[in-house]
Amino acid sequence: MYDVVLLTLGSERDAPGGGCGSGGACCGGAAEAAGEKAEERCETPRVPVLACADALTARGARVEMVTARSDAEIDEVLARLDGPPRSDGLTWPDPDAKTRLVVATASDGQLRAVVRRLVRRYAPPPSRRPADLPANRTVPDLPTVGVLPLDPARSGTHRDLVAQLGLPRDPAAVAAAVVDGSARRLDLLRTDGGSVTLDGALLGAADDAGRPLHWRARVEVDDVVLSDGDEPIMACAVGNAGGYARLDEVALLADPDPTDGRVEVAVAVPVVTRSALGRKRVRLEVRRARGRAVAVVPRDGKVPFLDDGVEGELSRKRSWWIEPGAWAVWAV
Repeated sequence: MYDVVLLTLGSERDAPGGGCGSGGACCGGAAEAAGEKAEERCETPRVPVLACADALTARGARVEMVTARSDAEIDEVLARLDGPPRSDGLTWPDPDAKTRLVVATASDGQLRAVVRRLVRRYAPPPSRRPADLPANRTVPDLPTVGVLPLDPARSGTHRDLVAQLGLPRDPAAVAAAVVDGSARRLDLLRTDGGSVTLDGALLGAADDAGRPLHWRARVEVDDVVLSDGDEPIMACAVGNAGGYARLDEVALLADPDPTDGRVEVAVAVPVVTRSALGRKRVRLEVRRARGRAVAVVPRDGKVPFLDDGVEGELSRKRSWWIEPGAWAVWAV
């Protein structure tokens, strides 16, 4: 039977850059600001975690609950998924591991934090690329993870990655998928900023009245230029899945699919036209493209963005590229 590690991150807040905490602390933050003791806040497992642990135990699994407060503590858990030593000295995941990982997530950003550490652990340096690595990938098949949402009550309205993929939210159903289910392989977006994207990114912002702020950038998907950097952009969506497929009533991404080996990108550009009577009208033009990689080069200072729900600002070129089937989730 399987050993199962039920991993919870020590804070519901996502650190900039996609890690558990750039300063080494997953825990604290809001709790400390409120005068609470961060350690006490982190030590108490959430109800879904306890319920999932009980369901796993009932199915014969040996369960350990771990709360990680830093990237280093996440890495300690991930080391249990390593395979046997290789002749080339690379750290590689064990395809026949009897240890399975369940990540308890309060947000897509927390799941991303763990997958990001998996990539950092198992991605070989370019100078040591092994012959058994697929030609269209920079990482091996990452270990399959179970995903336990910590807020199942939001399933009806919140389109997080679990909802989009149709994964179970009930702790008992998650346990069944981890023990008796099958691995569902998904595409992964890596970035030149050292992070990863599971769902997608939305670039752009609005003012206090909700009106979109225009910005300029060169947006290129493989050899297709969606914007040359000289025209205003209202929004840009980079999609692996469909979390950013729409912006209010505007359809940005047509049909994002996290299993098709391509990234879908869209830019929404306001276009000024004039009627026969000379009246000026503004219509929104959405340009789309699919490909292996996308590059966005801002022209006007910093561009706010959301990446898997994590806020940031883009001030220089950012590239995303697809890693087909690189990561996987346990599904029924």
